[in-house]
Amino acid sequence: MSNRIDYAKTSPAGYKAFRGIYVHVQNSGLSTDLTNLVYLRVSQINGCAYCIDMHSRDLLKAGIAIEKLVLVPVWRDASAVFSPRERVALAWAETVTRVAETGVPDADYEAASAEFDAKELVDLTYAIGLMGAFNRLGISFRTPPAATLAARAA
Repeated sequence: MSNRIDYAKTSPAGYKAFRGIYVHVQNSGLSTDLTNLVYLRVSQINGCAYCIDMHSRDLLKAGIAIEKLVLVPVWRDASAVFSPRERVALAWAETVTRVAETGVPDADYEAASAEFDAKELVDLTYAIGLMGAFNRLGISFRTPPAATLAARAA
């Protein structure tokens, strides 16, 4: 994979605007580990190698158990590994990311709003939407993951 365009350098104002949403989510009160799990799951669904690599590394640096990290794609089958709040956030991330397929059913909304207050749910949805946008940039412009760059350098 070779990088087509460095979108952050090509349109710094657009990147700065996205960065503002990222900072808002960081300061929203949602835990960093939870948002990184959501970022990872959204990136897995969308197939963004750059973001999967980045958020996996972030979670590992934060101390997530490797057993938990590798089970994120199949969290429903390994639900005991994830807290109830994480399971609800991952389910919400999946239904919102696949909005064209799911239409975000009332049952999904009700489950999410039972776990998260209104502000948390909106901020979680901002995080999901932001990651979807970053995935689209990463995939469209072929942003190489850090692991690929390290392998090339070796």
